[in-house]
Amino acid sequence: MDIIALLLSSLFGYLLGSIPFGLVLCHLAGLGDIRQIGSGNIGATNVLRTGNKPLALATLILDSGKGAIAVFLALASFDFNAAMLAGLSALIGHCYPIFLKFKGGKGVATTLGTFLALALPLGLTACGIWLLMALIFRISSLAALVAVGLTPLITHYMYDNPNLSGLCAAIAALVYLKHRDNIKRLFKGQEPKIGKKS
Repeated sequence: MDIIALLLSSLFGYLLGSIPFGLVLCHLAGLGDIRQIGSGNIGATNVLRTGNKPLALATLILDSGKGAIAVFLALASFDFNAAMLAGLSALIGHCYPIFLKFKGGKGVATTLGTFLALALPLGLTACGIWLLMALIFRISSLAALVAVGLTPLITHYMYDNPNLSGLCAAIAALVYLKHRDNIKRLFKGQEPKIGKKS
């Protein structure tokens, strides 16, 4: 694999992932700094806590699109391995954005967008698991942790691609790391429900 292709895919993915759409949209809508609301996260779940559902949906779509666009462009320009790296880099950019002093979101939407673009059946399965868990428990973080945590196993059975399985494991580890405070609250029964305003 050409090292230049890997570097370009990584750089573009990271910079694209670093764009804080939730923060930008809330400022444009006159809602102030989303980091001062609810959990302080810049993602769609926290935007939903403002009570603005269309804005939360737009954030979800745009954050998912960061991973998907990075993957599609790398696929069009290089190959599948470069696309996997681009998707992972977009996720890292979302979680540790250079534009916000490396303090970003938790990466769930960007992860799902990456999976949908890399392997549609995997992405749809992960989205289905998230939706089912969210409907049952009404806790976004729990739904995300279950969905993302199962992707390495799902990939192992759906695809004969150790690199893709490894990518899913790496993504799951990063998402769990970013959700460590949520995990503590889950064990204490203190994690807020979906749509609860701050």
